[in-house]
Amino acid sequence: MPLTTVETPADSDGVSLSHGLKQRHLSMIALGGVIGAGLFVGSGAGIAAAGPSIVIAYALSGLLVMLVMRMLGEMSAAYPSSGSFSSHAERAIGPWAGFTAGWAFWVLLCTAVGLEGIGAAQIVHGWLPGTPEWAWVALFMVVFCGTNLAAVKNFGEFEFWFAALKVGAITLFLVLGVLALAGVLPGTDSPGGSNLTELMPGGGEGLVIGLLASVFAYGGLETVTIAAAESQDPVRGVARAVRTAMWRIAVFYVGSMAVVVALVPWDSPQVVEDGPYVAALDRLGIPGAGQLMNVVVLVALLSAMNANIYGASRIGYSLVERGQGPKWLGRVSGGVPRVAVLASSVFGFLCVLLSYWRPDDVFAWLLNMIGAVILVVWIFIAVSQLRLRRRLERETPEKLAVRMWAFPWLTWVALAGMAAVFVLMAREPDTRVQLYSTGAMTLALAAVGYAWQRARERR
Repeated sequence: MPLTTVETPADSDGVSLSHGLKQRHLSMIALGGVIGAGLFVGSGAGIAAAGPSIVIAYALSGLLVMLVMRMLGEMSAAYPSSGSFSSHAERAIGPWAGFTAGWAFWVLLCTAVGLEGIGAAQIVHGWLPGTPEWAWVALFMVVFCGTNLAAVKNFGEFEFWFAALKVGAITLFLVLGVLALAGVLPGTDSPGGSNLTELMPGGGEGLVIGLLASVFAYGGLETVTIAAAESQDPVRGVARAVRTAMWRIAVFYVGSMAVVVALVPWDSPQVVEDGPYVAALDRLGIPGAGQLMNVVVLVALLSAMNANIYGASRIGYSLVERGQGPKWLGRVSGGVPRVAVLASSVFGFLCVLLSYWRPDDVFAWLLNMIGAVILVVWIFIAVSQLRLRRRLERETPEKLAVRMWAFPWLTWVALAGMAAVFVLMAREPDTRVQLYSTGAMTLALAAVGYAWQRARERR
């Protein structure tokens, strides 16, 4: 299919939105966006399967994510848009591609809002066992829906402080861990390399499981390119966020995994039961480590809820602005797409209700359906960058404020890495169902998007 030459819809989708995000908001969103609940809790299963080689798994998947972020940053700096990769896919491949990537990501974010609400409610219910979990979910939904309805600067302020707390917590953890390993933390003895004698206790299969777990722990990095469209200087904001992505991933993910597996035996039951960070803090003799990490995980979950409602509403708004959704969803007042915010929140709360009503079939099916969406989005990003880079070099080279490294070779390397992850998912029974379910949803959306595109062309 030839490259579409219709630039106006994609370029105009941020015109009606406010530009209330400041550079400090964008910087902290970029910094805190890589620190999610999946890192604090979900990494335990990966450690149990891969052992110390989980560090290799996070490093490999981190390299892939760095390449994806660099590609996305190049396009977002050249074409700032609240639709981010969806707008880029439409511009590079065609409207059907933007439709498919955008609506698949919208479903992913809205479902994630529900999951994060459930997780946050479970933590608070543990502190206040007499209160119903559904009431806490409802409260969180109302708070963050209201935050996103009011003004984009409210979203920015919440994320600024949430991100500051997460960054502060993991930085303190890293400092304590390094001091303990160096043998200079009072009251603790350094384990040295005693926990690292067996690099791959689970063999190649364990490394694969750890690799798959690590890939999906990186979700959320895309939000900064969506938010950049509503900042005071989108190009500068995206460029700064992308250029610092490498050290953020290296320090927060790879560095913290290295500290955890050096401090705690990989086969300790506490790594899975309590989470790797709680296990490490207990090893250091930090009093109340479990409750301390529960607070941090709660902050991470609430931050993700806030960011995902924001991201879903902007993706939905952008799709409507480009003629790929119901017009009522794109209504803007006060610089905020309020109908899209409400729709995204309602869908998220519906996911919560499904987890209570039909946990074994409908909700499980929904979770499987979104299991590999982030990989689909990454593929659209890579293909779009391959096509748009040539156009930018030919027509508007001055827009290349951020450049993909070693183009096009590293873009092809990234695509090969994504294909390898798909193959690994097909090999594992637990992820095979997710792969097939996501594939079915993607094909269905592509068919609808293509039919929509042909109908528009005939008109």
